[in-house]
Amino acid sequence: MRNTLLSASIITAMVALGSFGCSNDSPSSPSPVLAVMLKDTPFSDAQAVLVTFSEVSVHASGGSFVPVPFSGGAATRTCDLKKLTSAQDVLGTGPLAAGHYTQVRLTVSSATIYFNNPSSGAACAASIPTPAGTSAPVNIPSGQIILNREFDLSNSTTTTILLDFNGDQSINQLGNGTYQMSPVISIVSVG
Repeated sequence: MRNTLLSASIITAMVALGSFGCSNDSPSSPSPVLAVMLKDTPFSDAQAVLVTFSEVSVHASGGSFVPVPFSGGAATRTCDLKKLTSAQDVLGTGPLAAGHYTQVRLTVSSATIYFNNPSSGAACAASIPTPAGTSAPVNIPSGQIILNREFDLSNSTTTTILLDFNGDQSINQLGNGTYQMSPVISIVSVG
C-alpha cells in the first residue's frame, strides 16, 4: 500500500510538472517592427499636393520584396505633401522578419495638385477629402521608386526609416496646364 501511494504521488507530481509548462520549447521572440515615415520639401506653386501610394515594400537580402502594411490596414495611403513640410507622418508600419534588407520600394498610383485651398484633416490617411477650387491631375510615367539603402531588423526593436519626398524636384509643369511627376525621394535616416 505504501509503494502504491508513493508511486501515485510520483505520477501526480510528473503530470503536474508537465501541465505547468516544463518543456524544452523556448518562447518565441517578438518580431521586429519597421516604420516608414515621410516628410516633404513641397511643390511651391500649390496649396495641396495629394499623392496616393498603393504599396510600400522592402527587399529582403537574398529574397524578394516584402510589403510593409499601411497604417490601419488600409489598401492605399494618401499624403498631402504640403502638410509634410514641417512635420512627418507614417507611410507604413508593421512587423517583419528579422534580417538584412537592401532596398525600399514605393509605388505611387496617383497625384493631384490643388491651387486654391489647402486640404483638411491629417497629413496622411487612408483617404483625404479633396480641397475646393482649381486642380490638375499629375501624370506619373513610372509610379515605382526603388531606393537603395541597406539596413538590418533585429528582434524586439523598432527601426524607423525617414523618407524625404522633394515636391519641387518631382513635379514639372509641361505646358497647357499639364503636370508630370517623376518622384524624387531620398532616405534621410535609418534608425
